[in-house]
Amino acid sequence: MSKAALSPPPGRTPPEQALYEADLYLWTQAQAALLRAGQRQAIDWHHLAEEIESLGGSQKSEIRNRLAVLLQHLLKWEFQPQKRKYGWRVSIVEQRLQIEGLIDVSPSLGSWPEAVLDKAYRLGRVRAAGETGMAERLFPATCPYTLAQVLDEDFYPGPAEPDVA
Repeated sequence: MSKAALSPPPGRTPPEQALYEADLYLWTQAQAALLRAGQRQAIDWHHLAEEIESLGGSQKSEIRNRLAVLLQHLLKWEFQPQKRKYGWRVSIVEQRLQIEGLIDVSPSLGSWPEAVLDKAYRLGRVRAAGETGMAERLFPATCPYTLAQVLDEDFYPGPAEPDVA
């Protein structure tokens, strides 16, 4: 169906568009109810298509952001071993599990972490520099870890330490 066929006539603001603009959550619930009831003629197809596309983009963005946080903490772990905290380990474990969960729900995004690793690393590097107070140039310019290492639950870069406070 073309986008023109989904757009409302010029000069008219149908009730579903007004609801979409006023309360997105309520609009989603109303659209779901219409779909379940089989009331196809009442569906706000234009916005529904946009929201479905947006959902996929949100999942990709969440994976990229979680990867950046993971890389940030791996850098801090490696480059400030004397300041390691249990919270860093928790964050590393959580980000790995969350990325795994997102890919489990959307297996077609399995190659996405590899595609955005460099961008996520740049962001993680900037964040690590900001949090540690270390100059950004002290961290490698490109990601020093493979994606397999980044996502490996047993991988912690730098010197091994038996316990973390």
